[in-house]
Amino acid sequence: MGKLFGTDGIRGIANEYPMTAEMALNIGRATAHLFKKKGHVAKIIVGKDTRISGYMFESALVSGICSMGVNAIMVGVMPTPGIAFLTSSMRADAGIVISASHNPLQDNGIKIFSSEGFKLPDEKELAIEDFIFANESEKQRPAPGDLGKVYRLDDARGRYTVFLKHTFPKEYTLEGTRIVLDCANGATYRIAPDTFFELGAQVTTLFDHPDGVNINVNCGSQHPEKLAHEVVKRKADVGFAFDGDGDRLTAVDEKGAVLTGDQVLAICAMTMKKEGTLANNLVVRTVMSNIGLGTALHEMGIDSVMTNVGDRNVLEEMRARGAAVGGEDSGHLIFLPHHTTGDGIITALQVRTAMKREEKPLSELATVMTVFPQVLINIDVKVRPDLSTVPEIVKAIKGAEDALGNRGRVLVRYSGTQNMCRVMVEGPTKEETVKHGERIAEVVRKKLT
Repeated sequence: MGKLFGTDGIRGIANEYPMTAEMALNIGRATAHLFKKKGHVAKIIVGKDTRISGYMFESALVSGICSMGVNAIMVGVMPTPGIAFLTSSMRADAGIVISASHNPLQDNGIKIFSSEGFKLPDEKELAIEDFIFANESEKQRPAPGDLGKVYRLDDARGRYTVFLKHTFPKEYTLEGTRIVLDCANGATYRIAPDTFFELGAQVTTLFDHPDGVNINVNCGSQHPEKLAHEVVKRKADVGFAFDGDGDRLTAVDEKGAVLTGDQVLAICAMTMKKEGTLANNLVVRTVMSNIGLGTALHEMGIDSVMTNVGDRNVLEEMRARGAAVGGEDSGHLIFLPHHTTGDGIITALQVRTAMKREEKPLSELATVMTVFPQVLINIDVKVRPDLSTVPEIVKAIKGAEDALGNRGRVLVRYSGTQNMCRVMVEGPTKEETVKHGERIAEVVRKKLT
C-alpha cells in the first residue's frame, strides 16, 4: 500500500486497488473523521457520474461516513462542479464525487471538496491517507446511538440548474439560438440540456442515454467528431461537448471546426477585458498551453502566468494572484467570479456570452488566436522512473529541442491520473512536429513499456 491521491483525487481501475469497495469504505470513514467537529452534526454530500461502478462506491462511501457518526446526503448523478456548488450552498462540511472524469469506463475515482467548494489541499489529503493506513478507524468509532444517517436530496439537479442559469447575463437570451450538446453519456446528460433549454435555446442533444457502460465511449469532449458533424448538418450556431463528469468543455463553431481549450480561454479573456471584468488583467495558463495562447494574450495586452498541469495548480495561482480566469488546453477552465472549480456548462455559457457581446460567430472569434501545430502522444507505461534519469529519453528530447530552437517546444511528462507518459511537441509545421514527437515517443516506448 502507498499513496492514494494523485493530481486529481484518487483514481484507478474499478474493483482493483486502490479503487475497491473496501478502500471506498475507509475513505468515507477518514473523510468523515477529518471534517467531524464537536457539538456539530457534520454532513457530507455524495454524488457520482454514470459509471456502473458508481453504485458500489456510493454505497461503500456512505457506509463509511455513517460509521463515523456523520450524516451523508446522496444526490445521485451530478457533475463534479455541481457537487462543489451544493457542498458550499448547503453549508455541508465536505463533498465527495465518484468519477474518473474523461477516463474510460473501467476507471473510477474519488474527489473531495471542502465546505467552501474547493478541492482539498495536499495536507488534508495526506491526513486522510495517514488515517487509513494507520487503521485509526478502529479506535474512533462512535457508539451505536451516535451513528450517522443517510438523506437523499431530491431537488439537487434543480438547484444546480438555477445556479448555472444565473451565470448567464440577464440582459441576454438564447432565444433563436441553435445549439448541439454532446453529454458523453455522463453526468451532464440532463442538466446541460435543461439549462440551455430554460435559457431559450433550441437544443439538440447527443449521447444523453447513459447505461452504465457507455460513458465517454466515442463521444464527449475527447471525441467531438459526431458533434462537429451534427452542428454542420443542423446548421447550428455552436456545439458543446462535455466530458464524463462535466468539468471540461470542447467547443465546435458553426462551420464544424473544433476549438482548443486555449482558444476558448483566449476568447473569454478578450471579452472579459473589454467589459472590465478581467481582474488584474491576468490569465493563468499551464505549461501545456499552446505557444499561440501566450502570443494572443500578449497582442491583446493581457498578462499571463504559467503553472504546472492540473486544475488545482491553476486555481492556486489564480487565488494567489487575484485572477478571474484560468485554465488548461484540455478545456478545463475556471471562472472564479462564478465558481470555485472548473465547470463545462459555465464555460459553454461564457462562450455564448462572448458571441452575444461581440455579435460575431464563433469561427470569427476563434481567429483571435493562431494555434501552433501540436502533437500529443500518450504512451501507456509499465514503470515511471524520473525521466531525467533515463539517458536515452533525455537525449531524444534534447535532439528535438535543438532542432526546433525558438520555433517550437517539447514537453514530456507523466499523467497525474493514469499510467501514461505524455509527449507533447509544438513546431512551425505539422510534418516537423509529428516527426519529432514520434521520435521521442519511440524511445519512451522502448524504455518504459
